[in-house]
Amino acid sequence: MATSTQDPPLLDEVKLALRTILKSIGDDPDREGLVDTPDRVIRAWEEIFAGYRQDPSEILATMFEEVENYEEMVLLKDIPFHSTCEHHMLAFHGKAHVAYLPSRKVVGLSKLARLVDCFARRLQIQERFTRQIVQALMEHLQPRGAAVLIEASHGCMACRGVKKDGASMVTAAYEGAMRDPQARNEFLALIR
Repeated sequence: MATSTQDPPLLDEVKLALRTILKSIGDDPDREGLVDTPDRVIRAWEEIFAGYRQDPSEILATMFEEVENYEEMVLLKDIPFHSTCEHHMLAFHGKAHVAYLPSRKVVGLSKLARLVDCFARRLQIQERFTRQIVQALMEHLQPRGAAVLIEASHGCMACRGVKKDGASMVTAAYEGAMRDPQARNEFLALIR
């Protein structure tokens, strides 16, 4: 496959493994509708898991210092994302709210959305996903504080196990000055 970033021998192994999976669930990998499925899955995975090829430091590298001493909270809320649960390899999706208290520099808003995607497009658990975003902000922007809140619906809760479609999981992480109750309350009020 021309768009693949993997070695051809590895791709052949992945295709064989996908054919084996199709057989194991009781279907025929040689039937018309499935014959190209391994190739389609590989192409889909290259997009779904593109975060492994992204570097948060590069995403947050371009900052602006001409901000007239702006020190109040910068918040990008309702950032939609799609991710994949590492436990069942089923999708979860939702929205992320990302805020920071600048320290002499700000980053373009699109970079915050790209940072969310960088970590969402990996095998994840929501708790780690939340921490990774806030830690990347602290490390690369060096703000006075950062906060991330993620709300998501998980396929593993909806289509298997307890089958609770519509349940939503909420995780939050606060660092630096965003741990202060006043800053935390402002953040929570702004995202509601």
